[in-house]
Amino acid sequence: MKNSKQCPKCSSKKIIRIPGKVGGFGVGNNIMLGATVFSAVKITRYLCSNCGFSEEWIDEKKDIEKLKEKY
Repeated sequence: MKNSKQCPKCSSKKIIRIPGKVGGFGVGNNIMLGATVFSAVKITRYLCSNCGFSEEWIDEKKDIEKLKEKY
């Protein structure tokens, strides 16, 4: 959905992009890599507003590299 701008399940083009967020105590759509919010990797969610299918993507290449190092 991120690249095609179309839902792979129902073919709808009504896609909502929900940006990742980091809040206090790790709240939000993210992956914590350490003990503080400064270590969090944000995850962007793409949601089909027709059928409800969703995908999650890490937008920043540098964040993918951080995850590879830890995991």
